[in-house]
Amino acid sequence: MDLKNIKDLIKYVAKSGTSEVSLEMDDVKITIKNDRAEKENQTVIQQVPMQQPMAQQPMAPQQPVAPQQDSSQVQAEASGGADEDNYITVKSPIIGTFYRKPSPDKPAFVEVGTQISEGDVLCTIEAMKLFNEIESEVAGKIVKVLVDDASPVEFDQPLFLVDPS
Repeated sequence: MDLKNIKDLIKYVAKSGTSEVSLEMDDVKITIKNDRAEKENQTVIQQVPMQQPMAQQPMAPQQPVAPQQDSSQVQAEASGGADEDNYITVKSPIIGTFYRKPSPDKPAFVEVGTQISEGDVLCTIEAMKLFNEIESEVAGKIVKVLVDDASPVEFDQPLFLVDPS
């Protein structure tokens, strides 16, 4: 049985709606399972608790909300601002979980005061079970680590402050 015949058999099983097909020949045994067919045949019953209707109360007028500042601005204002204008902020390129160490029993990639070069690994960010090494795009000295180990991070969230001088 060649690859084309196997592909055709898989397509046939998918279209037919059967959940499993087994085929045994002289030296080949093939079993194809179609999970989608099983899922379509399952019936899920959920019991949702009934909520008591609430008496309508007059809505209070909403207060205008002040625009939020991003975390780098808040941190810059909290620690002096003028000094940190000279620093480069290393930001997260992806969403995930921030790790300072390659594994729990190893030392951190970088600490405050560590001299770094372009291409040095600063941390890892786990996204969908993949650990992505975040490399430095600048040379300098780590001045501040802005995120706790094993914390979730957002895209473009500041991670480190680097003094390029």
